[in-house]
Amino acid sequence: MERTSLALDVPRHTATVRKRRLPGFPLGLLLPALALLGAELGVRAGLVPANLLPPPSSVFEALSWLFDNGLGTHIGASALRVAAGFAAGALLALALGALVALDRTAARLFDPSFQALRAIPSLAWVPLLLLWFGIDETPKVILIAIGAFFPVYMGVVAGIRGVERSLVEVGLLYRLSPFALARRVLLPAALPSVLTGLRNGLSLAWMFMVAAELIAASRGLGYLLTDGRETGRADIMLAAIVLLALLGKLSDSAMGAVERRRLAWRDSLSESEAR
Repeated sequence: MERTSLALDVPRHTATVRKRRLPGFPLGLLLPALALLGAELGVRAGLVPANLLPPPSSVFEALSWLFDNGLGTHIGASALRVAAGFAAGALLALALGALVALDRTAARLFDPSFQALRAIPSLAWVPLLLLWFGIDETPKVILIAIGAFFPVYMGVVAGIRGVERSLVEVGLLYRLSPFALARRVLLPAALPSVLTGLRNGLSLAWMFMVAAELIAASRGLGYLLTDGRETGRADIMLAAIVLLALLGKLSDSAMGAVERRRLAWRDSLSESEAR
């Protein structure tokens, strides 16, 4: 009888967890909705100058106008730059991060320089990259790759160095080859930190993309920000910012889905349950 009652309690707990998850997504829309409503009412009431902060209705009209005038081209250009820069920076960070974490000589050789370069602001790279590579696509992709490199590098190094020594000793006890040890022990144990680094690197890739396009671009969301500033169109600037927020959220959600799928084996409190 005790086993029967225990088995019946499990679905009840699962149903409770599922009920808690249902309001999670609508609740996330509460603050943006309140902010949009407050901005609209504030401008309509004359509390905020419309030329400095256009009402959300004007921003949506600007989005509609941009959609009819080549908005897809700007979104595609920015997305391709982010994809290329993030891929290049992340792959390099995965390789160098693993090397630094596993080899003490490599750590002494590379890590001090990487830590110093990590502190350089994104805009400080722009004049040098423009001098070296001109105003074509190359400096933009390199700048985005720089932004994506350091979070991924830090995640890989921290993840591998944080692997418990006992797990490595068990692998050595079973006489695993270095490749098998990395694949079956180090990588699974370090995967949470690596995926967190990739997620942070993707976010920084979008930020560095804006920095690149603000300086020299004829297409892209950063270019729309510059164009809106030069023409005094605050509604276009806010529309570009809204699009950046949406694209950043979509890419982060996609990376979060990959993270949850790859780490489904963990017995930990999920983000939805934490909310």
